[in-house]
Amino acid sequence: MRPRLLGLLAMAATLAADQANKLWLIFVFGIEARQPVRLTPFFDVIYAKNPGISYSLLPAQNGTERIALLILTLAATVFLGVWLWCAATKTAALGLGLVVGGALGNAYDRLTYGFVADFYHFHIGSFSWYVFNLADVAIVAGVALLIYDSWSPAKKTREPGRATGQ
Repeated sequence: MRPRLLGLLAMAATLAADQANKLWLIFVFGIEARQPVRLTPFFDVIYAKNPGISYSLLPAQNGTERIALLILTLAATVFLGVWLWCAATKTAALGLGLVVGGALGNAYDRLTYGFVADFYHFHIGSFSWYVFNLADVAIVAGVALLIYDSWSPAKKTREPGRATGQ
């Protein structure tokens, strides 16, 4: 399978899984009325409406701010999509597919609802850490793959015209 196809499949699968999970939690399970759902002493399922980006940075409170944040997200996504199209390795393409699929999932939320729906909440006692969704998981995993790919010994370029072992 070509890297580009792998990346596009990862992007589509990520977007579909993220949106299916969000729709099920919100409209079928009814998480807003049932929250918090305690899965472990340190992990809950809740319904958080994030008007900004990670950790609620750059909160978009009005229509103009939401449009600006959406344009910024889509511009970054287009850049990453072009990078995906040109990716030389399957690892990079998979990583980029996960990042782009996650970014599109969150952008769709922002466009449709005016916020990003987050559900998964880690905490220890009164210390609360990050509330996230599947798109966020895909973005983090994709970035990890891109870092791995950039450090991979297979990425080292050889001198032109020299065969391996010469």
